[in-house]
Parts: sequence; C-alpha cells; structure tokens
Amino acid sequence: MTQTGNDSGAHYAVHWQEEEYIQPPASFIGQANMTDPGVFERFSLDNFPECFKEFADLLDWDQYWHTTLDTSDAPCWKWFVGGKLNASYNCVDRHLAKYKNKTAIHYVPEPEDEPIVHMTYQELYRRVNETAAVLRDFCGLKAGDRVTLHLPMTPELPITMLACARLGIIHSQVFAGFSGQACGERIWDSESRILITMDGYYRNGKLLDHKAIGDLAVEVAKKEGQEVDKVLIWQRYPGKISSKTPMVEGRDYFMNDLLKQYAGIKVEPVSMPAEGILFLMYTSGSTGRPKGVQHSIGGYLAYVAWMSKVIQDIHPEDVYWCMADIGWITGHSFIVYGPLAVAASTVIYEGLPTYPDAGRVWRIAEELDVNIFHTSPTAIRGLRKAGPDEPAKYNYNFKHMTTVGEPIEPEVWRWYYNVVGKGRAAIVDTWWQTETGGFLCSTVPGLSPMKPGSAGPGVPGIHPVIFDNEGNEIPAGAGKAGNICISNPWPGLMQTIWKDRERYVSTYFRKYCKDENSKDWRDWPYMAGDAAVVSSDGYVRILGRVDDVINVAGHRLGTKEIESAALTVEDVAEAAVIAAKDEIKGTVPDLYVSLKPGYTASNELAARISNAVSTVVGKIARPRAVHIVPDMPKTRSGKIMRRILASISNKGDVGDVTSLANPEVVEEIRKQVKE
Repeated sequence: MTQTGNDSGAHYAVHWQEEEYIQPPASFIGQANMTDPGVFERFSLDNFPECFKEFADLLDWDQYWHTTLDTSDAPCWKWFVGGKLNASYNCVDRHLAKYKNKTAIHYVPEPEDEPIVHMTYQELYRRVNETAAVLRDFCGLKAGDRVTLHLPMTPELPITMLACARLGIIHSQVFAGFSGQACGERIWDSESRILITMDGYYRNGKLLDHKAIGDLAVEVAKKEGQEVDKVLIWQRYPGKISSKTPMVEGRDYFMNDLLKQYAGIKVEPVSMPAEGILFLMYTSGSTGRPKGVQHSIGGYLAYVAWMSKVIQDIHPEDVYWCMADIGWITGHSFIVYGPLAVAASTVIYEGLPTYPDAGRVWRIAEELDVNIFHTSPTAIRGLRKAGPDEPAKYNYNFKHMTTVGEPIEPEVWRWYYNVVGKGRAAIVDTWWQTETGGFLCSTVPGLSPMKPGSAGPGVPGIHPVIFDNEGNEIPAGAGKAGNICISNPWPGLMQTIWKDRERYVSTYFRKYCKDENSKDWRDWPYMAGDAAVVSSDGYVRILGRVDDVINVAGHRLGTKEIESAALTVEDVAEAAVIAAKDEIKGTVPDLYVSLKPGYTASNELAARISNAVSTVVGKIARPRAVHIVPDMPKTRSGKIMRRILASISNKGDVGDVTSLANPEVVEEIRKQVKE
C-alpha cells in the first residue's frame, strides 16, 4: 500500500542528482515582459500584502478597493475588499478600443477539412453579449445564481463562461469527458437549475453524441434532489442536429435558435464585488461529495493576468496555445481568463493531439504561427511516444514553452527542449493546483536559468517552505523531502470549498496551523499535499502527492524518482510505478512501461530498465517486476490510472473502466501480468 496522507512521505531521503542549468536565449530575454531582478524584493514578505497591488493594477476597476487583504475570517482570505469590477469587461470590452479587429480566439476543429475560425475581439464581444441576453432574459438568471456547463473545446465554452461572468452568474464547467453521473453530481452540489451543453463534438475522428450524457446528468441530479429547469444546447453545426438523442419538450432548447431573438443586444456588465464568486471548479478523483473549489472575481483575475504577462510572457501580438482542456483549472486560468485579460490571441483545439497522426500539433503550430506553447508532461510523453521525430518536419518557432500538471522527468524535459523547442525556447516548468488559481513555483523566464525536472523557486509573491510531519522546517539543500507549504496567502488562492468550510480548513490548513483562533496570516501556512525537495539554490523539485510514496522495508521511495529513472532508457516512452504487496518487505515497486514506436519488448530490455532504476535511485528501489505493456490505462485527459495498475498487481478489482480513453488495454495488461 502507498502511504496515506496522514503517514506521508514527508521527510524521506532523495536520491535524485541535480541537473545542469540551461540559460534562456538572449533573444527571449531581449523581449521579455519581466527583466527586473528587483521583482523578488518588491514581493518579499516585508512588502506583503500591499505588493499585490501590482497584480490588481493590471485590471480595470469600477471602484477601487480599500483593503488589500482582509484576514478577519482566516483562513478564508478576502482580497481587494471594497473593490468592484467585472471579469467579462476586463477580458473583452476594454480591449475593443485598441484591439477590436485582432484575433481573440483561434478555433481549430478536429476534422482537418473544416476551416480554422479566427474570432476577433469585436466578434467575441457580440457573441458574449447575445449569450448573456439569453441567460438573463430567457432563463431569468441573475448575479449569484449557479449554472453548470458541460461543454467541449469549442468557442462556445469561453463565450458562455464570459456571458455568465458578465452577469455575475457563477459558472461550474464540468470536463466534457466526464460521465453523466459525474456531471449530475456537480449539478446537484452547485444547485444549478440550468445546464448548458452541446449536441456533439469530435474526438479521435468520431462525432460523439454529447447530448445523451447531458440527459443522464439531469436524471442523476434529480435523484439527488436538484431539478434542472432548462437545458440549453449549442449545436456543433448551427442549424443541423448532431445527436440522435431527442429533445425534451419544455426543457431542451437549441441556443442557436434562442440567439436569433437576441441578435445585436448589448448587456451592460454587472459591477461585482472583488470577493464575489467567479466560478466553481470541481476537483476530480475525490471520494464522497464532490469538492467544489470556489474562486473569487478580483483576486483570481488579477493573479492569472499577472502570471500570463510575466511567467507566460504573453504580449498582445503573440499567438498563444495552451493545449489543456478548459474543463480543468489550467484551461480556465491559461486559455480563457489570463490570456484574454492581457489581450492575447488564444488557441482552442477541439480534438485529440495525435489525430489523425502524430504531426497534428506541429501542423497547427506552423499554420497559426504559434510562438508560446503550453502543455502537460502527460501530453509531452504521449507526443514523444507517438512521433519522436515529427516536430523536426514542421516550420514553427516557439519563443516560450510551459509544462504543467505534474512533475516532468529530466529526460522528457530534454526532449521537449531540444526537439519540440529546437533548443531555442525558454521553458517554464510550473507547479500549482486547482486550488491555487495560478502558478506557485516556476522560474521567471527572462531572469532565471532553467533546470530539467525542477519547477524553480516560488514565483514573485509566493514563499514556499518544506515541513516534516512534526512541523519542523527542512532547510534548502538538506537532500530531504517533506510537505511543501506556502507561508503566505495570495490573490489566486481559492476562497473555500463550496458549502464546506470545515473541509477546506482541515484539508489545507489544519496540519500546520499554529493557532486556529488567529487572524494573523502567519499562523496559517497552506499545505499543498505534495512532497518536494528544495536544493541549495532554492529550486523546488516536486516529487508527487505525499501519498505517492512506496514504503519498502522502512525506506520511503518517491514514485516519481523511480519513473524518471526508467525514462532514462532510450526505448521507454512512459513509466508508472505502483506499490505491490509483499509478505516480507510490506510493499515493493512494480514498474509498468510502454515503449516508443519501433522498439520491441524483451526480457533483456526489462533487465536494462530494472538496472537503470538500481543505478539512478539505488538497489532498494529495484522493481519486483518490469511489465512492458502495449499502452497505459488512461483517462480521457491523458492521465495514467495508476490505481488500475495497482489493482492488477495486487490481484484486486479494477472497478469500472468504461470511462477510460482505452478500456480494452486493461484486460490485455491483466492477462500479461498473470502470465
């Protein structure tokens, strides 16, 4: 068994070697938005919290705030109190004077024979206003109401989000790949009476019937006690029905029909308090009641705008592509709200990165002249596996690349830098969470060198600290890992868990709180739930969740270390290690790997992979078995389902696998492991 969060891997030895520094190119530094090394002094704890005025001043305010940080309801922090603004206005209206004819959204449909849509800020303004009119006048929605969105990666998703924000309506976007059950539970928890969905969308060459999932979600919500009055359905092809699931009279309405009645209507943006709620984002994979992470309007928007400008280095003239899904926090922060707040041109791609082949991403980058690219280690490993030589075939030029969502192994980082970035791009390896709104650790790309596998220090204004389980600080350079915490609040941090303040306090603050009655922010460090080690230069290396630790005969081993070691073998594309039960040692590592195209499984290769782990991490980490599998079981968003692999190794029940992207591979792996 992996260690639980209570018996975490905090304070265990780290065997990873330090990697070399790689300097950002001079051409990047010459155009960077931030080249002032004094930024860290400006955002020191001595200047907290007033330093965050710099973030808020990137926005247009209807009314300026009187209190930068209100700690009266610690640890539910309130930022820029007294201030009023509108998020939709800040992302659209205020850019019209200068940028109305500039592209706001480049939309790339999955079918390559469909034209790319280049939507200007003026067109986005028109469509957001008309959609807001439908929500206000047809649905009767007002500020503070909740609406659940279950929309795929098409322009209608940001349009609907911004229409909600225009009216002060709280949106809760559910990842389109989630089941009707998951969507229905989120409708119930958020108490939404309106569901906004789409009839169909493309995924891996198939036009999926998405409306059917929405119908199931409404049923699930009803069983839980939440009635949905109206279901608004965007059509993938306006005027044409792309779903075989029939419409329900009096409940279901096509948005395309409704919008005709509101053509040209302008909706005045509602001036909202800074501490009002912008959206709920439900974290995936939790047990029991869904966990609705609640983000504010003023603090969140200020935070993602500054991070987009300074860490992502987005200028209005850049073409920026974050290849996440808007259904996750990365998409909210760095496809929609952050980039649009700084007048960027943001790319939305509907489909699978490898459809119809492994060159698709690089063709899109070439055609749109993308110069900032943002994706996850999962996607990078997938692209490396599917087409390691594809990037060289295309003529694109990235100035900047981001990695986000999980730690990236140094070998994968190097492929990303050398092959995808052609050795010419600055990389920021970011660490943050749904709960944090935006980046916590990263290099500032115009100021600091990169280091493969290390996220970098805390970004300006963020002050990380590593604690062991007893609350003792582990100093930088000690070579020991612990729980990474943040010493201070920041504007992007969630306000609370929707309707569950106690869960918020107990999950993120209680472990290291010095005094639960205190109103002093210094007594409330934020616990991220990740294990990390800080090198002597202050660079943070994230080792994964604190419960992603295998205890082998009393030795605590970080799973990410073992996986990184496996990836040093040239043949290996992906690696996942899990804890297998062992009568003598308690648990031992079982290692699953998939190979790059053109490489063949063999006993000799398995032995080489095992030896690589022993060499890089130590003999204690040698896997009990190396299973070379055809593919990893993955979610629709590309995450490897280690839980399923653990069930196979431990001869347990794998549970329901129907929602996986590749459910058929589970039985193949199970047969292979049995043999």
